[in-house]
Amino acid sequence: MGSVSIAVQTDKTAGDYARLAARVEELGFDGMSVFSDLGYQPPLMALTAIAAATRRIRIGAACWNPFTTHPVEIAGQAAALDIASDGRGYVGLARGSWLDRVGISTADGLDRLADSAEIIRRLLAGDDTGYRGAVLGIEPGFGFAFPRRRPRMPLLFGVWGPKASAVAARYADEVKIGGSANPDMVGVMRQRLSAGAVAAGRTPDAVGVVAGAVTVVDRDRRAARRRARTEVAMYLDVVGALDPTVDLADELLTGVRSALRDGDADAAGALIPDDVLDRFAFAGAPDDVAAQAAGLFEAGAARVEFGTPHGLTDLGGVELLGTAVLPALAEWRS
Repeated sequence: MGSVSIAVQTDKTAGDYARLAARVEELGFDGMSVFSDLGYQPPLMALTAIAAATRRIRIGAACWNPFTTHPVEIAGQAAALDIASDGRGYVGLARGSWLDRVGISTADGLDRLADSAEIIRRLLAGDDTGYRGAVLGIEPGFGFAFPRRRPRMPLLFGVWGPKASAVAARYADEVKIGGSANPDMVGVMRQRLSAGAVAAGRTPDAVGVVAGAVTVVDRDRRAARRRARTEVAMYLDVVGALDPTVDLADELLTGVRSALRDGDADAAGALIPDDVLDRFAFAGAPDDVAAQAAGLFEAGAARVEFGTPHGLTDLGGVELLGTAVLPALAEWRS
């Protein structure tokens, strides 16, 4: 049984989040996530607005970044979300991208992710015995001075590589391959997580795989794919080299990066061929997007997440996803 969620960038007003979230829930989606990429709004305002406007759907940030926010603060914000949503929250962690632009090194990334997961787990559980990890720790006696809704919240890691996947296999309930609509990558990730989970004393299927990417759906297929190319260009520059199942020509990535440096996302997107677009975005008419999502479920994805901008307009795209794509995925959700 799979689930389908909607993800939005944190670039909206509280009212916009609330209106969109209410409609996401009415349409029958299973969850709603926020990205909060570097330079966008921190996630909590969006998440609490979504929580207040809904009663059923699962809510979380994909992801909080332990390089820009200490895990004590992440745990506190996640606990606040869980209170606001009456136990519907999840915690997402990822190393993130573009941190070199603000002078942050990610050299200790794997250790920081592991330490962050451990600190968050302990604080939510009320464990005040302290923790000393490879790079982060909390002193004995420290704990939250407020009650939590639950002693444990589901934990998602946003990772791609084998080493980070091994860390995630020890702690996570889900791993999101952010920026991927590629069934082959779902298969690779499932194998990595299964081996890592067994090595950590967990069951092979302990960690679900989430595939999520830029989504543009519209009855006008050409317009949808044109918009998707522009939107996916900035992410292709980051994740394109991380997918071992896709061989991207050096000149493609060089051209995309050059156009992005010049501030021309349209030109960068125009360089992306159809087969590459279909690996890194959901794009086209409703039947196209439904077929892509079904392929991911068939490959073993536990959840598919349709990301911003959803359509030629955000609400219009969500409407079409809910009324024309979601019903076509019923067999994978039952």
